[in-house]
Amino acid sequence: MANVEQVTKADEKALQGTQSLADRLFLSLRKDIVEGRMAAGSKISEPELARRFDASRGSLREALMRLDSLGLIERKVNVGARVVELSGRGLLELYDVREALEGMACRLAAENRSDADLAELRQMLERHEQQEELQAGTAYYQPEGDFDFHFRIVQASNNELLIDTLCNKLYYRVRMYRYQLGMASPRAHRAFREHSHIIEAIEAGDGELAEILMRRHIRASRSNIANKLSNTES
Repeated sequence: MANVEQVTKADEKALQGTQSLADRLFLSLRKDIVEGRMAAGSKISEPELARRFDASRGSLREALMRLDSLGLIERKVNVGARVVELSGRGLLELYDVREALEGMACRLAAENRSDADLAELRQMLERHEQQEELQAGTAYYQPEGDFDFHFRIVQASNNELLIDTLCNKLYYRVRMYRYQLGMASPRAHRAFREHSHIIEAIEAGDGELAEILMRRHIRASRSNIANKLSNTES
């Protein structure tokens, strides 16, 4: 049940050349922001971007409005647009919200599970297990969109409001933090095992357990990040 903002479907269309200029601008700028090529907090110059992409101001402004809706840029009257700032507090607040909402999504996924959803979750986890970084215990990389464990769990909840909130409004801000703060983590093996246990609870249809496991999983990640931030500041 793909959403129009999902990178997997959007990029397929872009490669086929079927998207509008505003769509292509949106995807390109979103990638640049998430990966840090447009620095956090940097001012966005519409004339400069229009020249860079040989784009009309209308198409560019449409793309910027969509980036604003994802929380990747901030627009202020008489100031203009800037790439959103990154802060330790902002990241921890994102994890607080994720714990509550993804826990709920996990419970709903267990209650609404389908054979197709379960098969896709298992296949996804098997692909993740083959990652060299995970096997070495240095990192657990989550590919974007349908191949991201958390993204796919939310999709399986079948709750459109949760999907829009977590897979659109918050998703790319989380990706931005993840990408720019680095993927190295002492929790790589443990996080993968936690994912496995969450899927087992969903397969068993135990929504209560699935929610508890997801909340614990995100809380542990938050604690790990808080420790990293504390060590960086000290």
